[in-house]
Amino acid sequence: MGKHPKQEINLLDLVPERLIDFETDAAHIVTVFAPRFRNSLMKRLLEPRLKSPYFKVTLDDIGSEVWMLCDGKRNVKEIAEAARERFQERIEPCYERLGQFFRQLESARFIRYTNLDQYLKARD
Repeated sequence: MGKHPKQEINLLDLVPERLIDFETDAAHIVTVFAPRFRNSLMKRLLEPRLKSPYFKVTLDDIGSEVWMLCDGKRNVKEIAEAARERFQERIEPCYERLGQFFRQLESARFIRYTNLDQYLKARD
C-alpha cells in the first residue's frame, strides 16, 4: 500500500488474493513457496545452481487460517471476523495483528489486493 501515499486507504475494505504457491499439511499448517529471485537475469544465472528456486516459509496456525481465507473474494474485515471467531482472544488485538501480517505479505509480494485500483478510483 506504500504505492499510494497521498490517499488514506482503509485496509479493512481491501480484498487480498494469494500470488504464490503453497501447501498444507495434515494439521492445516500452510507452507508458502517464495521465489528466491524475481529478477529474470538473477533467475537465469543463479537458479540452475540451487537445489530449489524457492524458499519455504511455514506459517503458524493463525497465519495459516488467514492465508487460506485470502481467496480474492473476502475483504480483510471479513477475514478478521472469521479469524476472531475461530481464535477468539488468541488473535487479539485482531485488527492490529492482521494489519501487520498483511503489510508483510504485501511487501514480500505474497499477496495483492484485487480491488485496490477500483477502491482508489472510487475515492477520487
